[in-house]
Amino acid sequence: MSRTCRVSAVLLFLALLASAGLPGAARDPKPLVLVAHVDALIHPVSAEFMVEAINRADAERAALIVFVLETPGGLVDSTRTIVTRMLAATTPVAVFVAPSGARAASAGFLITIAADVAAMAPGTHIGAAHPVSGQGEKMDETMAEKAASDVAAYARTLAAGRGRNVAWAEQAVNESRAFTETEALDATPPLIDLVAADVPDLLKQLDGWVIKRFDGRTETLWTADARIETLAMGFRQRVLSTLAHPNIAYILLSLGILGLTIELWMPGAILPGVVGGICLLLAFFTFQVLPVNYAGVLLILFGLVLLVLEIKVASFGLLGAGGVVSLLLGSMILIDAPTSELRVSLGLIVPVVVAFSAILLFLVRLAVISQRRPSVTGASGMVGAAGVALTPIRAGGSGRVSARGEIWTARSADAIAEGDAITVSGLDGLVLTVRRTPIHTEHTP
Repeated sequence: MSRTCRVSAVLLFLALLASAGLPGAARDPKPLVLVAHVDALIHPVSAEFMVEAINRADAERAALIVFVLETPGGLVDSTRTIVTRMLAATTPVAVFVAPSGARAASAGFLITIAADVAAMAPGTHIGAAHPVSGQGEKMDETMAEKAASDVAAYARTLAAGRGRNVAWAEQAVNESRAFTETEALDATPPLIDLVAADVPDLLKQLDGWVIKRFDGRTETLWTADARIETLAMGFRQRVLSTLAHPNIAYILLSLGILGLTIELWMPGAILPGVVGGICLLLAFFTFQVLPVNYAGVLLILFGLVLLVLEIKVASFGLLGAGGVVSLLLGSMILIDAPTSELRVSLGLIVPVVVAFSAILLFLVRLAVISQRRPSVTGASGMVGAAGVALTPIRAGGSGRVSARGEIWTARSADAIAEGDAITVSGLDGLVLTVRRTPIHTEHTP
């Protein structure tokens, strides 16, 4: 064999060895697809989870990351955080609105149209992205117009960058329009890329799909026989995400106020104060996530004041009724949002207000009864105490008596014989003023 042939044979062998891979560097030929389920409000916790999922996909060089999205909406700031990371991701990002019956409204709509691949399951819908105030209060016309214009421009930018229907994206913001999966797919140009029954069906349809990245590059997806890894929120994220629910926030606020109220009426109980403080702090954290209407908070506090005054002031129940109504109205407008999922449930508000009012009135009444009880200690506690004369006491003179298990020096304006029952009528230093206790006799007719 000539030298040229031997060199060619060696090169061919090295090429085959490289294509097969060294024993220590063998890799799984199946592409990696990460699937993360987001079934929550879009807030800082869910944003943190989605950003971490994209970071992991980039680090592991995944072929695709799929967010299975179901959300009624959330905060614009958290949405921008998520979208910014999606646009900068090395890994292609697919947002799949699923399962059937789910929706991606408001913030979820913006996240969907920002993805490299936007997909929906049958029986789902997206849209209704008109913004509301982050604090929940009603915005004036100028501010509302500015906010809507800002979000509409954001939606147009995302839709144009992905080649999606810009006009419909704008209508979803300015007119709060919502679209079914069929309407979104059949639009010209479409709002989404495809409709799939589930994640395996989605990956099957995406195999060989050519996508256009936000920077203009094209990339082909290879998802056949992919290794699917499911990502889930960590324990801390699950706890915080659970707390960031309107009903949970309302319960925490109620328990916090009740715990601190009990601690104020029973100083030294410790446990109600500790539990109440923790609940209030957790409620305050949740209020940073939810659109809180501070007029609702003030109405709740005003209702508490009225309930306390009902015990102190004779109002024939008017203050108490006003307190209950104030608590009820404050609770109903505490979370001001356009969708029912973002508001406190009326079925929770009514029993909580009734129970809270009853407990508070009971505690305040106990405090008032305690204050009206006669003192049993000190000078005032001796007045009215019964005793017995140990020595005779002349009128205007003094002697010795036994009262409350102790022997006292006593004086009396009337004559008292030894052994007579006496009643303490006053105390001057260590000298009692007493009078003889009348003996009541019963007469038989």
